[in-house]
Amino acid sequence: MQFKPTPLAGAKVVALNPIADDRGSFARLWCSKQSREQGLFARPEQCNVSRNLRRGTLRGLHYQKPPHLEAKLVRCTQGAIFDVIVDLRYDSVTAGQWYGTKLSADSLDMLYIPEGFAHGFITLEPDTEVFYMMSTSYVPGTEAGIRWDDADLAITWPIAPKVISDRDKALPNLRETGFLSLH
Repeated sequence: MQFKPTPLAGAKVVALNPIADDRGSFARLWCSKQSREQGLFARPEQCNVSRNLRRGTLRGLHYQKPPHLEAKLVRCTQGAIFDVIVDLRYDSVTAGQWYGTKLSADSLDMLYIPEGFAHGFITLEPDTEVFYMMSTSYVPGTEAGIRWDDADLAITWPIAPKVISDRDKALPNLRETGFLSLH
């Protein structure tokens, strides 16, 4: 596994190093020792899978409120997504900034998202599946989010969304959360 920094403090692209032969390939997806050495969570507490039927399905931007912050390791296991994170840590040098990257089943790359980030994605292919490892269990009532099309963030999504949940359509802008007023 290779850990590549992103422009956002603490977030990393985790590239797998598959070993290939005439049978196919093998790659390590997780190693607690390497993860600890890189400052990632050492053991996943919860794993989730998101199945998405249509190209242009947008999910997010979601996070859990303190004290139930969660770190995530995200991998696209089928299809492809454009994965986006927003740094919501007030004390971070990259606070209020976003980063996006394409993850696909073919690339084998994963995205490590530290605690204090909002996360979302849009599917680039139909029948796309996304697998998450989480640092903590979901706590009902602590979920929150910000709008995917917030003008202050100006995220450059590669395609227009076609499917968005009513819940995600109703999320507030970052400014409405009070985040931007603190900077």
